[in-house]
Amino acid sequence: MSAPQQSEVQNKLLSVLPAADFQLVAAELEHVVLPRGTLLGEAGEAIDYVYFLTSGIGTIVATTPEGRSAEAGVFGFDGYVPTSAVAGTEFNAHDVIVQIDAEAYRMRYSSFRRLMNDNRNLNKLMIRSIEAFAVQLAYTAISNALHEVSERLARWLLMCHDRVPGNELALTHDFISLMLAVRRPSVTTSLHVLEGNGFIKAERGNITIRNRPALEEFAHDAYGKPEEEYKRLMKDLF
Repeated sequence: MSAPQQSEVQNKLLSVLPAADFQLVAAELEHVVLPRGTLLGEAGEAIDYVYFLTSGIGTIVATTPEGRSAEAGVFGFDGYVPTSAVAGTEFNAHDVIVQIDAEAYRMRYSSFRRLMNDNRNLNKLMIRSIEAFAVQLAYTAISNALHEVSERLARWLLMCHDRVPGNELALTHDFISLMLAVRRPSVTTSLHVLEGNGFIKAERGNITIRNRPALEEFAHDAYGKPEEEYKRLMKDLF
């Protein structure tokens, strides 16, 4: 299979690499289709591949020793997973799962580590990306502690909307429950709140964003800061 052309790659990280650096990375990339439910990494298991999504949405799921799970972060064409690969660890820290049908380029973990060690620009880009993701994780913790469920739902819907084309989000109640770490009845109630205000239209397995500006206003300070930080960190890199 021929290496991808940079102008055709939809992953933001790969698209901003200097052309010469991209060519080195492209030689190691393999295109893959990732249906919903695909496990990209399993907590405690060895990292086989590093993935750069070009479409769709995935989630990083943290699980307690007692087996209770909650989403720690969301990613799409803005980043890469597993994030623990950047530290040189050979094992996944968390489960990494595709939640909306996706496509990606992947490379073997050994190739990723070699390129990280040999290529200064790739190393810089991956470090910036993980810093931006750390900000998202911090704001998830803040939001879980301070905001009402409906505001947290608004935040997650906006984050998903940022990562897909159009206004349709193929999100199940189970996924939303995982995102918010709440029971399904709380999800239903929060969806009714957002729909009643005209922000969204909720149907079985699908949510349509109808009024994004109003949804952002409703989310208050739950949304926005990590997105601003991502833009700042990715600006004028090279």
